[in-house]
Amino acid sequence: MNIQENIINFMREQAYKPMDARELARIFDVKKSEFEEFLKMLSYMEKDGLIVKTRTEHYGVPERMGLVVGKLQGHQKGFGFLIADIERPDVFIPSSNMNGAMHNDRVMVKILREENNGKKCEGEVIRILERGNKTVIGVFEESKNFGFVVPDEKRIHQDVFISKGDTMGAKSGQIVIAEIVRWPETRRNPEGKIVDILGKKGDKGIDILTIIKKYKLPEEFPAKVQSYAENLSEEIPQEEYERRKDLRNLKIVTIDGEDAKDLDDAVSIEKLSNGNYYLGVHIADVTHYVKEKNPLDKEALKRGTSVYLIDRVIPMLPKKLSNGLCSLNPKVDRLTLSCFMEIDKTGKVVDHEIVESIIKTSERMTYTDVTKILRDKDEELIKRYDYLLNEFKLMEELCHVLYKKRITRGAIDFDFEECKIILDELGKPIDIKPYERAIANRIIEEFMLVCNETVAEHMFWVNVPFVYRIHEEPDLEKLTHFNEFVYNLGYSVRFGQEVHPKALQDIIDKVRGKKEETVVNTLLLRSLKQARYSPECVGHFGLAARYYCHFTSPIRRYPDLIIHRIIKEFINGKVTENRGKKLIVEVEYASTQSSDMERLADDAEREVDDLKKAEYMSERIGEVYEGIISSVTAFGLFVELPNTIEGLVHISTLLDDYYVYDERHLSLVGERTKKIHRLGDDVKIKVDKVDLDSHEIYFELLNDEKEDSLEELGDELTEENIDSQGKQEELQEGESEITAPISHYKSDEE
Repeated sequence: MNIQENIINFMREQAYKPMDARELARIFDVKKSEFEEFLKMLSYMEKDGLIVKTRTEHYGVPERMGLVVGKLQGHQKGFGFLIADIERPDVFIPSSNMNGAMHNDRVMVKILREENNGKKCEGEVIRILERGNKTVIGVFEESKNFGFVVPDEKRIHQDVFISKGDTMGAKSGQIVIAEIVRWPETRRNPEGKIVDILGKKGDKGIDILTIIKKYKLPEEFPAKVQSYAENLSEEIPQEEYERRKDLRNLKIVTIDGEDAKDLDDAVSIEKLSNGNYYLGVHIADVTHYVKEKNPLDKEALKRGTSVYLIDRVIPMLPKKLSNGLCSLNPKVDRLTLSCFMEIDKTGKVVDHEIVESIIKTSERMTYTDVTKILRDKDEELIKRYDYLLNEFKLMEELCHVLYKKRITRGAIDFDFEECKIILDELGKPIDIKPYERAIANRIIEEFMLVCNETVAEHMFWVNVPFVYRIHEEPDLEKLTHFNEFVYNLGYSVRFGQEVHPKALQDIIDKVRGKKEETVVNTLLLRSLKQARYSPECVGHFGLAARYYCHFTSPIRRYPDLIIHRIIKEFINGKVTENRGKKLIVEVEYASTQSSDMERLADDAEREVDDLKKAEYMSERIGEVYEGIISSVTAFGLFVELPNTIEGLVHISTLLDDYYVYDERHLSLVGERTKKIHRLGDDVKIKVDKVDLDSHEIYFELLNDEKEDSLEELGDELTEENIDSQGKQEELQEGESEITAPISHYKSDEE
């Protein structure tokens, strides 16, 4: 633990009273010669929002002084929410209390009112610690004497003023990037200058390019990084053949999607004489080429992950590695890190070995072909791959064993359909359909999961610094909210101060195949926390795993890359005491950086999907579809179609009655007719309109769906359930996480 952490923990103690710098220096035995450096450190901590200095120059932690630090999430209406660094409810910031803060700024907020009697916790921005938007991307509009940029990010609610001399010659309607030169103040917009013109709105590729620029995703590798990659030798050194385990005579295959080019995992399998399975998972040894702190490593850490945007990939590593040297292409020698596991008939790993290896894959298989062999008994493919048929059958057998073990112990298995968006050569969406999760996909998923667990447990017990993939226990308040809803459907979750994932999987099993399956699964997913990377091994709640890490994709995820490096160092006896101390710092930074970049990538991928879905539905105005109510809010109903597209039926379009929001039962109830529209109802809709700028799709509800009565809710509605119009408007300001569209969430699966 470093001195900063010691200071923070000291200030959090109940007996602590704010001290000045000299008092703190005495407490922490700071020498006179070190006092200036100590003051600098306190200043840095203050700028980062870790501590606060009062007017009398005494220091304390924000939470003990009625202050909260975090990231500001803006809203197009001008208000915002503080997403705190510490575990606490979000803080509502009225527009009058934003004080020049913008979406994504890191800010310090003074709490004006804690959450009480249904009213949100409210605060005021008192300090902007770090600006989140040095540049803004948007549409340029010009006038006679000046111009302005309308931000593409709708949560930045103010246009950026551009003086006549700073337009770079941009014309109205062009997509531009503006650098902020003066931050907003009360009743004063931000000011900027144009630094790049991307093109005219509507031009081919501009839509996705705009999102890439918005999220500041890297489009090219720096010349130094690219040059370093190009100079890597394609020849495997003889010394590697001599020191590694030679597996080139083993039947090893990759199984991936048809479009995949970065093949970083391969598998082998056999049945032992004792009846156990011997599974080998072989992962590309990227760290042979990406040495610590070389240009490739620094760039990979900066990127954190590859980003997949429908028609393009922004890779973590240059193509020479991701599609070449490190891709386990068929019938060529490749360096790997292999995890061999002996697994008994119950799915228990009874023995394992992790070794540096060299392989030559027998075939490059696809999910489609393996599924056709195992499920469809395709005679042509069976004949073509007859020498691998026994292995594929063994893989299927072991897959079922592993899945049964995982579910039995309580792992939560959401079976949500993901979609595949098909684009034509001009980038226009021509089809959107559910993505099949067939037997071949499940085989690889189960094999990677058991491998990740095995590696994580192995490294936990050898006690070296490591990056784990963790999923913390759900927030009890959210889980209580979920339990209240499913109780009205005849289900319940038993939990006290903590909950076991098996209790949640039991609910999933009970609703499987029933009308309410989608809605219950959706609400349950929204009740869980997001998985993240951490140097602390606290387990993975969703997988019901005590030990878990990401080991299997070092080409596209930095955590996998750094733990490969650590594993190899441990295998070769190089993790000394000094090296261990350095690794503690490295894994902590890699965990935070990788988690942050993963969220950024998720947001960008989701926005591109939303854009193309909106574009697809804009060609289908007036068409009628059947769907299910996937979310209910105070301002309307979200309806999900079979192709996974969601649209909003705004409350203002429900003209047959005045509807009020029943938060407890997640439904809209007609005041006069008592008609109920609730989560999980089957409905028929017509596509009404599409806003391509905001990527929002609007539906009109057709009136031939069945009508429910109040009694079906299982509880009489009271005045407490049906709030006033004022309550509706307040809820519109900030959509609660439990009622947000399902597209806002993502489960943690391979």
